[in-house]
Formats: sequence, C-alpha cells, structure tokens
Amino acid sequence: MGLVLIVDDHADFRRLARRILEAAGFVVAEAGTGAEAVAAVGELRPDAVLLDIQLPDLDGFAVAGRLADLADAGHRPAVVLTSSREASDYGERIASSPVTGFLPKTELSGASFQTLLASGR
Repeated sequence: MGLVLIVDDHADFRRLARRILEAAGFVVAEAGTGAEAVAAVGELRPDAVLLDIQLPDLDGFAVAGRLADLADAGHRPAVVLTSSREASDYGERIASSPVTGFLPKTELSGASFQTLLASGR
C-alpha cells in the first residue's frame, strides 16, 4: 500500500493512527512537528502524509505548502489534512491548499484514508 508519514504533536494520536493504518496494510513513519515532517518527506519520500493542522511550529497549511514546493525535486506525496475540528472550521483554506483532502481525526479508518487517497480530493 505504501509508506505514510503521520505528522502530529500528540504521541497518543500518532500511536492510534499508526495502529489503524498498519492494520490497513500501510507502512508508517512518524513526525511530531512541521519541521520534522518536511525533513522526513525529503528523506523518506512517503507516498502519503497524514498531517495535523495544529502543530507547535508550523501549521499544517504551511507544511503542505512547503511540501508542494519540494515537489519540484520530483516527489510529491498525497497530503491529507486532519484535525479534531471540522473542515467547516477552516473555511476555504482546505480547498485552496495543495492537499488531497481533509479527514477529521474522529473519522480516521484505513478505509476512509484509502478512499480519500483514491479520490484525489
């Protein structure tokens, strides 16, 4: 299924997301900050990134922008934003960002993640 980088500053959520995605057949790596995420994408070249919007250093929108800029180097993973808040709380920011889509943390499952990746938005 491919490598997924989970980016979230809460270790408990990373552990939960890891279990869910590994059970769905994904290989998983983790990062706790936006800066770690950008470095990990350059090093690991994951197929997808599950990216929390609220991070301590950069928000998920800024990280997604940096990852899109890195795409010029020939690698652009699918980026799925996640949050404990609803998509409507972010207005048009999600639609105008360079991401595949948004998945609320409460709705994360292997199937929902795969469906979002397959839909491309």
